[in-house]
Amino acid sequence: MQDIVKIAVDAMGGDNAPEQIIKGVVEAVNGRSDISVSLIGKEEVVKEELKKYSYPQEQIQIVDARETIAVEEPPVMAIRKKKDSSIVKGMHMLKEGTADAFVSAGSSGAILAGGQLLVGRIKGVERPPLAPLIPTEDGVAILVDCGANVDARPSHLVQFAKMGSIYMESVVGIQNPRVAIVNIGAEEEKGNMLVKETFPLLKACPDINFIGSIEAREIPHGQADVIVCEAFVGNVILKLYEGLGATILSKVKSGLMTSFRSKIGALLIKPALKKTLKAFDASEYGGAPLLGLNGLVVKTHGSSTNGDIRNAINQCVSFKQQNINEKIKQYIVVNQEV
Repeated sequence: MQDIVKIAVDAMGGDNAPEQIIKGVVEAVNGRSDISVSLIGKEEVVKEELKKYSYPQEQIQIVDARETIAVEEPPVMAIRKKKDSSIVKGMHMLKEGTADAFVSAGSSGAILAGGQLLVGRIKGVERPPLAPLIPTEDGVAILVDCGANVDARPSHLVQFAKMGSIYMESVVGIQNPRVAIVNIGAEEEKGNMLVKETFPLLKACPDINFIGSIEAREIPHGQADVIVCEAFVGNVILKLYEGLGATILSKVKSGLMTSFRSKIGALLIKPALKKTLKAFDASEYGGAPLLGLNGLVVKTHGSSTNGDIRNAINQCVSFKQQNINEKIKQYIVVNQEV
C-alpha cells in the first residue's frame, strides 16, 4: 500500500486565489492517488469553487479559515494576531503533523515569519533559505537564497550550500553537485566582504563539491548545480530570470507573426519551440522550499496559476519521499559533533 502524502494548501493566498489555486489542486489529485490535500480558506468560497470540477472526493478536504493576511501587513504582527488565517492554520497543521507540507502563494513575509515562529527551525540550522529550482541549459540548478535572508553571514551561506547539495542529490538526482558562490569575477580575491569571507569556508568544506565563484551570466549555461548567495542577490537573479524569460517569449511570438512566411514557419516549429520554452520556464519546477525547517513549507509566486500549484504539490511529494529534512538533520548533527 502506498504512503499518502498530506499537503495543506493556502486556498486564499496569491493574486489568482482561489480559482487558480483550487484548479491546480484538482489537477494534482486527478493526476495521482498518493496525495491528500487540505484546502485552507473560507469554507463556503472553497466549496463553491470545487463544484466546478470532478475529482476523487476523498483526496480533498476543506479546512475553514476566516482570515487572510495581505501582502502589505507587517508579517510578524499578522502571524501573531490573525490566528484564523489560512497561512497560520497551515503552519499549525505542519507543526502538529496533520500535514506533511504546506504550499502558499500568499504573503512572502508572513510565510517566512510563520515558518520560523510556528514551524520552527531544525536544531542547528542558523537561517532557513528559500531555494527554488531554476532552469539551465543542462537541466536545473538550485538558487539558495532567493529571498529569506538579506543580511546573511558566511556561516549561513555554508549551510545553504550543504542543504542545496542535499536537495539536488536526493530530489533531482545529481550526484556530487557542483557548488558555486555568486561573484563579480572568477578570481578568489574578488567580491564584497561576505563573498571574500565565505569563499575560504566553502573551499575548506569537505562534504561539498565547491568549484569556486560563478558570474551571473554563467548561471543559465549550467556551470554549477548549487548557486549560493544571500537573498538580495538571489532575488535579483530570480526576478531577472522571470522578466527576461517573459520578454524573450513575447519577442519570439511577435517575430513569428511578422509575415506570411514566418507564420508558416511558426506552424512547423511550434511543437519543438513549445517544448524548449517550457523547459526554460522556472514555474515548471515547483515553488521555493524554505529549507531547514521542522516541516516543508513551499512558497510559490504571488501570481501563481494552476500549473504552478500542481507542480509545487508534486515537488512536495518528492521532498517527502526522499526524506530531505532527515538528511539535513543528519548533516547538522554530524557537523555539530566535529
